[in-house]
Amino acid sequence: MAADGTDEEQTDGIVATEAIRLLQEYSAQEEPFFLGVGFYKPHAPYVAPKKYFDLYNLEDIEVPTIPEGYLDTIPEPAKKSVTAFKNQINLPVEMARKSILAYYATISFLDAQIGRVLDGLEKNGLKDNTIVLFSSDHGYHMGEHGHDQKNTLFENADRVPLIISVPGMKAVGERSRSFVEMIDFYRTLSYLAGLTEPPSYVKGASLRPILDDVTETVIMDAFTQLINGYTLRTRDFRFTRWKTDDPSDIELYDRRNDPEEMVDLAKDPEYAA
Repeated sequence: MAADGTDEEQTDGIVATEAIRLLQEYSAQEEPFFLGVGFYKPHAPYVAPKKYFDLYNLEDIEVPTIPEGYLDTIPEPAKKSVTAFKNQINLPVEMARKSILAYYATISFLDAQIGRVLDGLEKNGLKDNTIVLFSSDHGYHMGEHGHDQKNTLFENADRVPLIISVPGMKAVGERSRSFVEMIDFYRTLSYLAGLTEPPSYVKGASLRPILDDVTETVIMDAFTQLINGYTLRTRDFRFTRWKTDDPSDIELYDRRNDPEEMVDLAKDPEYAA
C-alpha cells in the first residue's frame, strides 16, 4: 500500500518520534541510558508513504526464478521450509514485482526513520557519547529458492545487517568480513559501556577487536537454528542438518562456487570429507 499522509502518521514514524522525545528527556537528565528502538518495517504488509514507492521503477525489478525440479534436489524438511507459505508460491510475475518494489519502499521508509532518530541523537548532544547498534531479527527471501519472507536455513533468511558505531572507535566507516552472531551483542555492549564482566553463562564474544581493526576475527563461523534444523555457515561452506529420523536429511553448499546455495552437495562423494 502506497499510503497518503506523512511519515509521522505511520507506526514506525510514531516509534521514531517517541524515541526522539526520550532522547531529549535523557539528555536533560544527564544520566546513562539504554534505549531499544524496535521498528516494524520492512515487514508484511508492505505499507509506506507513497513517496518511497516512487523511488523505484517496476520495470527495473527482477523476479528470482528456480529451475524446474529444484525442490526435488533438497531434503524434505528444507522443501517444507521454502513451501510453507502456500499462498505465496508461484506468484504471477507482475504481483511478485510489485511485492518486491513495495518491500524496497518499506526499507527506504525505515532508513528515513532511523535517520530521524540519529538526527535526534545529534541535536540533543548525545552523538559523541552514545553507542549505536543497528541490526535485524532475520533476513528475507523475495523469491529466492521459490520462497518469500523468512523461516529458512538459507543465507537469505539467516544473514542480518549489522552496523555498530562507538565514540572513539578506530575502524570508522569500514566494513568487516568477520563472522559475528547476535548472541555477541550483549557481551559487546556490556564491555563498551564499561559494565562489569557478564556472568559466565552469558554466551557470545566481545566484538571490540573488530571495532579497532576490521581484519580481526573473534569467531570462525556462524550458527543458526530453525525449529528442527541447524545450519553452520563457514567462510567457504554452509552445512545444514535437520533433526529427523532420516540421517540423510543434510545439506551442503559450496559458497565459493554457489553463493546462491542452489546446488546441494551433501551426497556428492567428492565432498564426503
